[in-house]
Amino acid sequence: METLNQNWQTVSEIELIYKTKVKNSERPQIKSSKDAYKLMLSAWDYNKIEFFEQFKVLLLNHAHKALGIYEISSGGIAGTVVDLRLIFSAALKANATSLMMIHNHPSGNLTASEADKQITRKVKEAGRLLDITLLDSLIITTESYFSFADEGAL
Repeated sequence: METLNQNWQTVSEIELIYKTKVKNSERPQIKSSKDAYKLMLSAWDYNKIEFFEQFKVLLLNHAHKALGIYEISSGGIAGTVVDLRLIFSAALKANATSLMMIHNHPSGNLTASEADKQITRKVKEAGRLLDITLLDSLIITTESYFSFADEGAL
């Protein structure tokens, strides 16, 4: 019993803070998949969009105004790993009420893979539990995009 750690009651303090430098009136409002595509394309590094796959989330408030863009992962030519915990930790920290998932296909092919469909289902389900709505999942290229919501696949 003497060998027990005497500091077993010591835990790390966790503090959640959301800081923004953007006024609400200056935030872009997302009214459609096309609005989201334009915003994301302007924020994407053109040197990478046709080189390797990246997965990002667009975090939105109740009025569908953009709170921020968070890069979840970068991968290889044919895929990237997406961790639900990272998506929702970012959404919760930003106090987002909805989000959109966006990733690129370096091949230029806008067809959703089975993995794309599966992660979309998982995020939608997890979001339902947390009251964070998945509004859309976009696959983007420099020329166009595929919207799960527009195609009735959400």
